[in-house]
Amino acid sequence: MTRKAGIPRSTPARSIGRLMLAGALVFAGVSHLFWARREFRAQVPPWVPIDADAVVVGSGVAEIGLGAALVALPRERERIGAIVAAFFIAVFPGNLAQWAERRSAFGLTTDRARFIRLFFQPLLVALAVWSTTPADRRS
Repeated sequence: MTRKAGIPRSTPARSIGRLMLAGALVFAGVSHLFWARREFRAQVPPWVPIDADAVVVGSGVAEIGLGAALVALPRERERIGAIVAAFFIAVFPGNLAQWAERRSAFGLTTDRARFIRLFFQPLLVALAVWSTTPADRRS
């Protein structure tokens, strides 16, 4: 397999992970704007000083942009991966609030289900970093 000049080397596993993450981000972003808008509003903590719908729309647009950037900007993939990881960290308080305030959304109707979901956010952060780190860089 040949590599284009200036594009960091990746592995098939990292590329698959990055493409899956990109697809998930675009899908989630589109769902923010259309069919799951009400569900996403339930995740915006009431203490956020911005209209919940504006938060949902803004985060949806951000997810679409980040997902597209993971695919369209291979020379910047490591930087974009860091931004995606930071985005996942930034929205984590909404997941915590959903659990702490016992708000049901996305089929998470029990405290146990909402609590288990919290453990998936660090996995997304890890996937964002791992899938965008060049294969030839040892860290």
